[in-house]
Amino acid sequence: MGRLELPRSNNTSGWSHLFVPIVSVHGPAQGPTAVVVGGVHGDEPEGQIAALRLARETQPDDVTGRLIVVPCASPDASRAYTRLWPNGVNFNRSFPGDAGGPADQQLAHFFSTVLFPLADVVVDMHSGGRSGLCPPWSEMHWVDDPVQRRAMVDAMLAWGTEHHFVYIDIAGTGLLVGEAERQGKLVVSTELGGGGHVTAATHRVAQSGLANVLRHVGVLRGEATTRDVPGIIGRATDVENYLLAPESGLWETFVDVGERVVIGQPVGQIHFLERPDREPAVVCAENDGIVFVVRAIATTDQGDNVAVIARETTVEELY
Repeated sequence: MGRLELPRSNNTSGWSHLFVPIVSVHGPAQGPTAVVVGGVHGDEPEGQIAALRLARETQPDDVTGRLIVVPCASPDASRAYTRLWPNGVNFNRSFPGDAGGPADQQLAHFFSTVLFPLADVVVDMHSGGRSGLCPPWSEMHWVDDPVQRRAMVDAMLAWGTEHHFVYIDIAGTGLLVGEAERQGKLVVSTELGGGGHVTAATHRVAQSGLANVLRHVGVLRGEATTRDVPGIIGRATDVENYLLAPESGLWETFVDVGERVVIGQPVGQIHFLERPDREPAVVCAENDGIVFVVRAIATTDQGDNVAVIARETTVEELY
């Protein structure tokens, strides 16, 4: 076990370092290298706990090749239970980073120039945090290279969740997975529930799914298990799949996660505290599909994502 150290200053210490623990487990035989990351966002503890357990419980004889684990990439945000770093930075918009930039850029640069080049596989675990309700799922970006995409589809399915999700970026660039994909890595990610609470079932699927993916790619010893029937696969690769609040107010959802909806169907509405006499602003589905995400926080600003309606797809279509 070691640690990364990033220089910083704060109001109580002019000379200080941010410590980011890192664990490397080498097996006795040659094999692939996996980099496993949790806690890119601080209010997503599911992946952090799965990564901590993996780092603590994995022995060298369990590994073929090398396992590198960063249990929490944003420790200050995790301690504050916030999505963003205390200075307002979203670490998942910091890639590929800059060695001469602020702390988030320096850390992203280390990932991009040191860890990712070592890796064959990158696993980046997320959840809906406090703001989004969703079922636990494994996910992947849509990538154009067919060989890379097929390997990512197979790894995504190996998590064994009931749902899987294929997505695009709608909130800017600079994602960790985007940089790893650009470097040609096999990348798999997750959204392990959300809404600010974590169940025992979510912890189980986080830990069992992570281990099964690592067996699937040949980093952990043992046979990977396979579901007889893949879970529900949602594809949200069009902007209209992501519904945004037209105005600020209180969000009332009409639909639950997993519900099937049709184009034009009202999925929720925004109420206005200052105008009890005003009719709410209704938000409607812009495509047929399955509700994969519903906003978990009633207080909503204009432009916040309030729902994601994914189109159901198949493994064959993704290949």
